[in-house]
Amino acid sequence: MAMEDEDNNAAGAATNTQTGIKKGGDVGDDGACIDRQPDTVVHQAGLNQTAGRGSRSGPGAPAATGIRVLKQRNMKRNGSRGCVTRKTRFGSRERDWLKGDTQRGCVCLYGETVDPQPPASGPQASSTPQTDLQLVLCSTSTTVEELCAQRDGRGLYVQLHGDLVRRLDPSERPLQILYDYLAAMGYADPVRVQHEAANSDLSCLIRFYSEHPVNADQQERTLLKGVFSVRKGKTQLHKWAERQVILCGTCLIVASVKDSLTGKMHILPLVGGKVEEVKRRQHCLMFSSAGSQAQTYFVNFDTLADFQRWHRQASKVVSQTVSMVDLSCYSLEAVPEYLFYSQDITHLNLRHNFMSLQGPGGLLNLPRLSKPLCTENVDHSSRFSQLKSLNLSHNRLGVFPECVCEILTLTELNLSCNNLHTVPVQIGNLQSLQTLSLDGNHLSSLPEELGGLSQLNCLGLSFNNFSHIPAVLERLSAVDKLAMAGNRVESLELCTLARMSHLKNIDLRLNGLRWVKSESLEAVSQVTQLDLRDNCLDSLDLSSICNLETLQCQRNQLGTLTLSGFTLRMLHASSNRLTTVNIYPVPNQLTHMELSQNLLEYLPDWVCDCRKIEMLDVTHNLLSELPSRLLNSLSLRKLLAGNNRLQRVPDLLDHVPLEALDLQHNKLTELPESLFYKALNLKYLNVSANTLESIPPSSQSEESLSTLQELYLTGNSLNENCGALLVGHQNLRVLHIAYNQLLSFPASKLSKLELLEELNLSGNKLKTIPSTVSSCKRLHTLIAHSNHINVFPEILSLPEIKLVDLSCNELTEIQLPDSLPATLQELDLTGNSSLMLEHKTLNLFSHITTLKLDQKSTTTAGDSLSASTPWNHGYSEMSGQRNKLCVSVLTVDRFGDGVEACYGIFDGDRNEEVPRLLQCTMGDVLCEELQHSSIDSVYMCNTFLTSHRKLGMAGQKLGASALLCYIHHEPSDPGGHLSLTVANVGTCQAVLCRDGRPVALSKVYSLENCTEEMERVKVSKAIITEDNKVSGVTCCSRLLGCSYLSPWVLPKPWVHTEPLCSQDEFLILGNRALFERVSYQEAVCTVQAVRDPRAAAKKLCSLAQSYGCKDNIGAVVVSLHIGEDSCTCEPPVSTAEPRGPPPAPVPVSVTPGPADPATLSSSSGGVSEFNSETSASEVGSEAGSTASDEHQSSGPTSRPERRCSLHPATTLCGIMVPGSGGAGTHPGLFQRQPSCATFSSNQSDNGLDSDDEAPLEGVISNGSKLEVEVDIHCCAFQLRSGAPESPKDLDLEKRGSDYPNGKMRRQNSVVVSATNGCLLAVCGREITDLKKSPSTSSLFGKKLSNGSVVAPEDSHNLIEVALEAPKKKSGYFTAPAQQDPEDQLIVPPSLEQEVREQLRGQSPLVSGPSAPSTAPILKDPVWDHPHPPAFASSLVPGPGPAPILQQEVYDTAL
Repeated sequence: MAMEDEDNNAAGAATNTQTGIKKGGDVGDDGACIDRQPDTVVHQAGLNQTAGRGSRSGPGAPAATGIRVLKQRNMKRNGSRGCVTRKTRFGSRERDWLKGDTQRGCVCLYGETVDPQPPASGPQASSTPQTDLQLVLCSTSTTVEELCAQRDGRGLYVQLHGDLVRRLDPSERPLQILYDYLAAMGYADPVRVQHEAANSDLSCLIRFYSEHPVNADQQERTLLKGVFSVRKGKTQLHKWAERQVILCGTCLIVASVKDSLTGKMHILPLVGGKVEEVKRRQHCLMFSSAGSQAQTYFVNFDTLADFQRWHRQASKVVSQTVSMVDLSCYSLEAVPEYLFYSQDITHLNLRHNFMSLQGPGGLLNLPRLSKPLCTENVDHSSRFSQLKSLNLSHNRLGVFPECVCEILTLTELNLSCNNLHTVPVQIGNLQSLQTLSLDGNHLSSLPEELGGLSQLNCLGLSFNNFSHIPAVLERLSAVDKLAMAGNRVESLELCTLARMSHLKNIDLRLNGLRWVKSESLEAVSQVTQLDLRDNCLDSLDLSSICNLETLQCQRNQLGTLTLSGFTLRMLHASSNRLTTVNIYPVPNQLTHMELSQNLLEYLPDWVCDCRKIEMLDVTHNLLSELPSRLLNSLSLRKLLAGNNRLQRVPDLLDHVPLEALDLQHNKLTELPESLFYKALNLKYLNVSANTLESIPPSSQSEESLSTLQELYLTGNSLNENCGALLVGHQNLRVLHIAYNQLLSFPASKLSKLELLEELNLSGNKLKTIPSTVSSCKRLHTLIAHSNHINVFPEILSLPEIKLVDLSCNELTEIQLPDSLPATLQELDLTGNSSLMLEHKTLNLFSHITTLKLDQKSTTTAGDSLSASTPWNHGYSEMSGQRNKLCVSVLTVDRFGDGVEACYGIFDGDRNEEVPRLLQCTMGDVLCEELQHSSIDSVYMCNTFLTSHRKLGMAGQKLGASALLCYIHHEPSDPGGHLSLTVANVGTCQAVLCRDGRPVALSKVYSLENCTEEMERVKVSKAIITEDNKVSGVTCCSRLLGCSYLSPWVLPKPWVHTEPLCSQDEFLILGNRALFERVSYQEAVCTVQAVRDPRAAAKKLCSLAQSYGCKDNIGAVVVSLHIGEDSCTCEPPVSTAEPRGPPPAPVPVSVTPGPADPATLSSSSGGVSEFNSETSASEVGSEAGSTASDEHQSSGPTSRPERRCSLHPATTLCGIMVPGSGGAGTHPGLFQRQPSCATFSSNQSDNGLDSDDEAPLEGVISNGSKLEVEVDIHCCAFQLRSGAPESPKDLDLEKRGSDYPNGKMRRQNSVVVSATNGCLLAVCGREITDLKKSPSTSSLFGKKLSNGSVVAPEDSHNLIEVALEAPKKKSGYFTAPAQQDPEDQLIVPPSLEQEVREQLRGQSPLVSGPSAPSTAPILKDPVWDHPHPPAFASSLVPGPGPAPILQQEVYDTAL
């Protein structure tokens, strides 16, 4: 056969006509084209197959045309070394066929056994290895029936997000399903959709199977059976006999005939019985039923494994108090056959399956018998005759199963989320029904017969399509709660509620409710609880509901609110536009009232008359004063009045029970003198962000009765005199007194605070911290950054100290005790420019999980090149009261070929894995996407979608908010104005300061803040819980990861581009926790007052903590220096003296582990880590240790040019040989790089597929250690050398493996196998030789462990140390470091002559900037400050400009 033209093929694919194969492959006798690729067989599908294979072209045969099946055995996935690229997977014929029509594509069919899924995947996890994989080329019109006919298959199955597996209907079209899934994710370009569909990473999101996956764990839980020796009864009268034994549901079933179920079946109910091991017989269990007529069976198993499996499962059954069978989340299409023998089942859970109506185990057979059962002591009249509870939610039924209405014993029925449109009249048969859940369907009406269910007391109708309250509810007198959240009720007539006298609890949130009308004077006396949250009400008068106890009406547009106060107990009315609240009579039963985020200028008089009010929240209003009667209330325990305009607080006249008082962000200049000795129960006081100059005394006498535990005084004008006034608060646990005017802290006073646990003294003018801090034995957190401290405090002897932050001070040395407390986890000493650390000190610090130090670097003439970027940045992360940090940042001051930058922040909420992965991949992904499109909305959107895919199995159950900022020139005008493109999902936000005013650049994708997203999620029938979370999981409607919540939660980002101008001062990136506490305007004013971006970021986080944030906080501040014309040209290079400021210190990360030195650990934003096993001899006095990787790797060959997001055009470096001249003479020569790192020869540990593999330049080996003279976070470099010697040099296989235990660790350096004590000259023809060496091949084709970019910059200046790095050979980053500057580097004799020749050729290149060939090289985007000058490409031997090796950017490998 011959393949026909592209046009004919396109038509054939659409009309199911025959297509052939072009010439180029050998055609066998049977008409199949045998592809020439190894291990690949291409079978031609068509109507006219030869007789040798059997013809399917008869009248009844399906038209399986336009289908090609490529079978590849044991293909690995997720970027492993055995994977193949798109080019090697498909021949040229197949690629041409795919290019002919975007409606064509590839479907990957997996065998019945699958890769192991993580435990989070539930029952679908499998522990068996993957088998054959078939690649099927077809069109979007190809049906399952056609595919099965071509393959002689019985069916196809689809699995989403590693979860449930569903059988596809014969008429469904797999490729169209795949394309629709990608389109729903956010892909818009059909060509891109076709590319993505062939990507193997997609199998973690959607996967097709040719057979139902085998799952041993599922089979064990649903059914156990086998032929074993059985004896009935406890006496010896019965003999042992081999019988078929089955354990299913709640019963043990024993057949009366061996290997057959044709005879009588003996049923032994096990619930309430017992199962015991028989000691006298090996592998024997005794099963006994409950009750006086208990029966006993002895079963002797053949193996210990069988014995343990049966014992484990039977023990679960006998321990139950009710006869319940849970078969939820098993991808079941029918009830297991043997389950019908369990006649005592009362509760059956079939939730999250794909139950069908027909078939032996279909729902039609639940209420009745299809054939007589030959059993002993079984009622033959009905199956499940005692069934009381049936859960069929999330089964995609489509129609209400009327057969269920025949199970008259049901008291509870759950049919939620089944796409039901109607309820049959037969529902009236279930007279015993008490609970009916119909949430998450498409119902708009209910049958009148439903009103006859007199015992029904709970009816769930939430998230349907009701436009009014069903009238049938008037007859359901036992129903006391109306659950109709998420419907379409726009108008509520109170007279309708009056007729339903039995309804007490009304839930109408998320309905788009616009009016609540009361046309008559009739009182609604029965309603006690009313929930009207998240509607569109602008006024609300509920005075006719005279017995109302609880009202929730948050997030409306209420301007007025009128209520009856007779029985009112709780009022929640935040986030409205209220100027007053009218309640009559005075609500004497009111205990809690929340009126935050309104427009109240004063509090109503009735508030002071409430006799039982305990909690009042009036934050974020316009209050100018608080009534004296309110503060002197004898019932008020918690008063939140922050973010108002209060100028004074009334005096306390008598002792009050007040326990918590929040007065932050007001205009207070003083506090009441009697505050502390009148409010003796006060435990929490926050008066941050005021103008206080002093605080009141704790008592009137020397003896204090204060019980104050938390005191927040940040952001006032307090001086050191306040220290004496704090002494009386001897129960104080938390003290924040940051950003005041403290010159010192009285030593004698600090010693009195013996119970102090957390102390924040940041942003003052302290020169020392008193030595009496050692008296605070319970102190675990000391934060004192941004002071003038020059003496290290005596805190390392404290037994419980965990965190010490002394960054941005003036420390010069550290005096340490002989040993450090084992509790110390984090020590931040960055920003202390004069700090010198000895080997002994660093050795003592080696056990600290996170150690942050400045990395010293030397300044050379060429360093001025990297100091001229029009921006610089700083960042800060704080874990708060959480035990782990789930926020990561990405910072790249030099990104891409030109003057560009990239910044990002990622917040995983409760998980740290996904933020680390995104931190490590998104920079590279953006770099790749920029190769394909110059349209901002396209490349940014695709960056997020690709990163979502690259999360792999980690992204199935876990997710993160993400924000990415890209500063660039417009593609149409590369030398013109700069623009800032921002993309985000979730709740991370970006703010630009323009002329001193904040400009919001991002969109908050939370259900509470985005009405259109709320509507989209509602339309897709998600269940939104009362805390406004999708399925109770997340409040975000868009995230990276959490793919199991698709299509409710999507990864498609908001994209916005803002042109930059000279009025733009800086950019702030922050997570949800930051901007919940710090407003945009305050954030802008805060950064304006601090010149250093790092200090500004730290201040933002400290302020958020002092304002009450307990969660993880992350902030990035980018200082912008944009000229009038957005000019970013670098100044001419001078070899005489450097221009610009000296380079800032560079962060270094060290984490070698004893089990495996190549273990990698990650860190957000580029801080790095030491392990406790780092010896002092490995650590330099100003830098850190050089960790080694003892593993030798036979790495792959060199990948051609790879434009990395950090170093897209790095050239080969010159090499300086001892005696060849100083660095100052030849700035183009190699300089010792302080931020050098070791690169791991081990494989990636997270299964990601990032194509960032390329040779690394500037590699120095010294002894067993290896230095890499590049940025520690750069994972791909561009080679400028001669043409490749062979096509093999152009291809590089990927490496990958699943990350250990699903845990991701901090990452920012890489490790390389050591070679020997020689200097590696990586240039010219030496590259090929080095690639062939087993010990150096890992340098030419080894990516970062995540295949990603983590960018440290000059404002990081950190060595962050992590003991948490997994001790596994393919873990995350371990030990970067560098050697002492005095180390002697040795050039082997075999290379010395060639190196000297190269050095001679470099001299003319550094004479000045006049040589045009050096200009693009000098602008090579290496790291901003910390790095040596870029090296000229002409250093590479060879005439003329060296050709740049090209690489296929897009790799859709399996």
